[in-house]
Amino acid sequence: MGLLDKFRSGLARTKEKLAGEIKRIITLSPKLDADVLEELEATLIASDLGMPMTTRIIEAVRETYERQGRDGLDVLAVARREVEQTLGEGEVLKKNGDLTVVSVVGVNGTGKTTTCAKLAHYIRRDDGSAMLAACDTFRAAALEQLKTWGERLDTPVISGSYGADPAAVAHDAISSAQSSGAEYLFIDTAGRLHTKSNLMLELEKLHRVVGKKLEGAPHEVLLVLDATTGMNALNQAREFHKAVTVSGLVITKLDGTSKGGMVVAIQSDLGLPIKYVGLGEQPDDLQPFDAAQFAEALFTE
Repeated sequence: MGLLDKFRSGLARTKEKLAGEIKRIITLSPKLDADVLEELEATLIASDLGMPMTTRIIEAVRETYERQGRDGLDVLAVARREVEQTLGEGEVLKKNGDLTVVSVVGVNGTGKTTTCAKLAHYIRRDDGSAMLAACDTFRAAALEQLKTWGERLDTPVISGSYGADPAAVAHDAISSAQSSGAEYLFIDTAGRLHTKSNLMLELEKLHRVVGKKLEGAPHEVLLVLDATTGMNALNQAREFHKAVTVSGLVITKLDGTSKGGMVVAIQSDLGLPIKYVGLGEQPDDLQPFDAAQFAEALFTE
């Protein structure tokens, strides 16, 4: 299955709610008056596209209608174009010298551990080399979960004991990655609420330690967000970005939500690139983000 087909499948619930409702509104309306625009606006907001993106789409629809009239108006095409232009070109992981250290952060339950494993798989699939660092030492199952993924994907995992200092584990993992000649090290950090200042300080400490061990590390800080939480993810993104300067986003569970529009809202609010999206449970279901294909899957009948 190609990426576009995966987007279409994963975003089916969002599209059914969004594109279907837009089509219903336009089909039943002989002209585009204030009431119709208000109904369109409510539909876009309900799909978690966010107010800035909603306003942009409504203005573009209004301008197109004034220029071309009702017969020349394709609201879905206008929305697709505006979303694609806003999201811009996708970005993948940067490469930094011999070893690139990637810290994967987020609140509990977003899929960080699985994301780390899938990112390592993505690198190895393209003939790169990767290692995993099990720095979630508070949730006992996290160590076993990452080790299981490592065995499944034939990827080395560096871990400490339950309750060990996460920064120390990360420090040792960098040493191991350098010794083995790995190109990427993915650090699986503990899930933490963005409102808990002590836990955010601990994450800052981990980043300071790896920065002293290897200049510039972590070279990427990827924030994993659960698409099913909708606009609640925006507050998470804001707070994590303040604390540790996020370099990119990974959106998981897009295949099980009607709130896929939150991708647009968060990107347009924070200006952070969406680097990867999760569209299923299998290792290959983590895919580089493609704005054009995302917009097409979201707004195509």
